[in-house]
Amino acid sequence: MLFRQVFSFTSITSGGHEAVMNIIVLGFIFLSQQCGQSICQKASKPNIVMVMSDAFDGRLSFDPGSKLVQLPYTNYLRQLGSTFLNAYTNSPICCPSRAAMWSGQFVHLTQSWNNYKCLDGNATTWMDLLKENGYRTKMIGKLDYTSGAHSVSNRVEAWTRDVQFLLRQEGRPVSELVGNKSTVKIMSKDWENTDKATQWIHQTAAPTTPEPFALYLGLNLPHPYKTESLGPTAGGSTFRTSPYWLTKVNSDLISVPKWLPLAAMHPVDYYSTFTKNCSGVFTDDEVKSIRAFYYAMCAEADAMLGQVISALRETGVLNNTVVIFTADHGELAMEHRQFYKMSMFEGSSHVPLLIMGPGLISGQQVNQLVSLVDLYPTVLEIAGISAVGNLSGQSLLPLLSTSTAFPNQQQRAWAFSEYHGCNVNASTYMLRSDQWKYITYADGLSVSPQLFGEPKASDTNFSLSSYVSVTTWLKSLNIKKETNARVLVRRGFILKWHSRLAKMAGATKAKTSEFLESPPQVCFYPHLTRSGQLGAAEGRNSVLEFFFSCFSFADLTLDKDELHNVVHKFPDVQAHLDKLLRSIVDYPKVSEAVHVYNKKAFGAWRLSLGRNYNQVIGNLRWHVDWQKDALANERAIDKWLNGY
Repeated sequence: MLFRQVFSFTSITSGGHEAVMNIIVLGFIFLSQQCGQSICQKASKPNIVMVMSDAFDGRLSFDPGSKLVQLPYTNYLRQLGSTFLNAYTNSPICCPSRAAMWSGQFVHLTQSWNNYKCLDGNATTWMDLLKENGYRTKMIGKLDYTSGAHSVSNRVEAWTRDVQFLLRQEGRPVSELVGNKSTVKIMSKDWENTDKATQWIHQTAAPTTPEPFALYLGLNLPHPYKTESLGPTAGGSTFRTSPYWLTKVNSDLISVPKWLPLAAMHPVDYYSTFTKNCSGVFTDDEVKSIRAFYYAMCAEADAMLGQVISALRETGVLNNTVVIFTADHGELAMEHRQFYKMSMFEGSSHVPLLIMGPGLISGQQVNQLVSLVDLYPTVLEIAGISAVGNLSGQSLLPLLSTSTAFPNQQQRAWAFSEYHGCNVNASTYMLRSDQWKYITYADGLSVSPQLFGEPKASDTNFSLSSYVSVTTWLKSLNIKKETNARVLVRRGFILKWHSRLAKMAGATKAKTSEFLESPPQVCFYPHLTRSGQLGAAEGRNSVLEFFFSCFSFADLTLDKDELHNVVHKFPDVQAHLDKLLRSIVDYPKVSEAVHVYNKKAFGAWRLSLGRNYNQVIGNLRWHVDWQKDALANERAIDKWLNGY
């Protein structure tokens, strides 16, 4: 009883004593560990609670990013659950990203092109399936996965991204301090929805109730606030917080991101920087302030997560509840001379994904590349429901469960994201594979691609410093790079590769027998079965493709700022990754479909306005730049629309 009173959320948020908070959270962890699985083992199905924030940089959920700001409840999930270190959005913008999460399908499959064009209102979500299978369900807060929402400016900017003009579409990013050291509730709408969620838990949840429940809470934080001073059409460019939340930020660790000179930027990145109103001069203090305020906003979102966890504990159902924390996308917070999202750089595309619950591994960090579409089959498998339809994701439960009952399932060695909305003037596709990040645009030819990742250091016997060294080594073994990979197994070269790579990676187990007996997910060779043979699909690959698909040649963390585009340095890597990407999506065809949609949608919108068109289009978020030469801008649209 005493612990319950001390842990009440009100006492935490109003006290402001970090030592007390840390003691409470540690005590919470201790009690959860003591009674963790005893209750849940009696229940047939666990409860499921998902908290999805908006614009939360996933790198803050693990070290070293977690040291920037105090996130005690994210840290609580990290200690008692699994943290995915490489989780990505499937589209770095609100509505398409959420459409992917709710449908379990990549956005090009549902044609969720922008914040206005997403899922139909009657689309089947995993929450619908939970309800059909006996779960009591509730969705509260920001949903944002169906068509028809967001501002007129937002949709028009997306439709006209191919028009040959360059207009600032956002307000200049700024920070705004409100309240005092006792001001806790800044984002009042999110707190209101969090209160609704906790009230629903108290009213619905009971350890003795036979029916499980599923709750979704969508937060707006830490998304920037609308800049009211810019008028009714303004977007969100204000990072707002109070002194209370700023005390949670470790200001000594806040860095000023490195920027490329404007002239050296990739043309698509330059377009984003300009349209986001970030091409002007920013002082170091301005940049640090924006970043500090953003981290403080993350701390406020974390406290809302804490209130939900507290309600689950107080009602006695926490130990039979799977808790998932994630976000629709990240926030650049002035990295790459940008704020907002709409980019494949890590700050924008990397999302938090932490999962804890009964029968799940505690304190685990998962390196597996995953994305938001994986949550659909994961939630269904947790609930014991068979997935239906053509899903893009894979269940993550085999990576999470303490059970050994799961069959050996080869997880994908890649994560995929795409973007077709505003502030980017070409459809963009990102493939994370191994430690490479490959970004390509439009048809793959008209806009130069980007490749990030630096080769890892190699040992003295086996250089992995470049593709050339790989092919040279193969030639020394009298193996052609086109050789069928299955031949290598028969000739025993796989075993030679293993002994050298085991040494290079510092493996503790270098014996061939131990290697072949290891499960595929912990082998150096994920395509090998327990018997050491290649699967049928992999056997058809050339030796070079097999080689690249099995081993780490690059480490994105060695270029953590993503400032060095090495696509021309490693053309064969680019060719390999582009081939893999095209096996996932015919991206030139998708880009053309988006192009056709944009023209059709804009044309219909313009026709619907009649005589009001000129006035409306001239007063959208870009009105300051538009009015400088309205006639030229209208002509540019006509030229694009009419295809000449």
